[in-house]
Amino acid sequence: MTESAPAPAPEAAPLRRGRGRRTRTEAAGTRDRILAVARAEFSERGYEKTSVRGIAKAAGVDSALVHHYFGTKEQVFEAAVEVAFSPALNARDMILDGPLDDVGERLTRMVFGLWENPVTRTPLLAIVRSAVNNETAAAVFRRLVAAQLMRRIADQLDTPDAQLRAELAAAQLVGIAMLRYVIKIEPVASADPEQIIARVAPVVQGHLTGP
Repeated sequence: MTESAPAPAPEAAPLRRGRGRRTRTEAAGTRDRILAVARAEFSERGYEKTSVRGIAKAAGVDSALVHHYFGTKEQVFEAAVEVAFSPALNARDMILDGPLDDVGERLTRMVFGLWENPVTRTPLLAIVRSAVNNETAAAVFRRLVAAQLMRRIADQLDTPDAQLRAELAAAQLVGIAMLRYVIKIEPVASADPEQIIARVAPVVQGHLTGP
């Protein structure tokens, strides 16, 4: 008896893979939308008055989905504002790649470049406004700024008080940013950025490498 030919194997289903690709794309889009809403909420309301439920509602998702992607409110905050610091963290090697006698200008120009950019200004406002009133938000700020940026700069300074110098430089930059972009005190608020950089950079340099 002649054996019947085996049935052909089923073809791979590109539609399923296509659905998988669409699902991953949609998930990434949802995650990005949640982050964008969270940055706006934290910037407008501060850490204390922002809730995961409020973020979820504004993003058009369930609050369980926010927890699924990010975890706690603190983790949502850190993820939402980290985008503001990614250019600084990516540029830290460039800041340090050069003579120390002009590192103050490179650092100052980078910081004010972030504040002048509308894309990064919103999460920066969220950080500063929240960190002033909430210790949890302040801890996130310290992790992003002190541990990942200023400590790297301090490591390059050949002085016994390098960490203090780096923190004083950071205080100078954060303080002026507060006056210019948050409190908006005139004439600092409307001064030309290049004028601000020209005046602040030597002070920052003095903190880092001065006597």
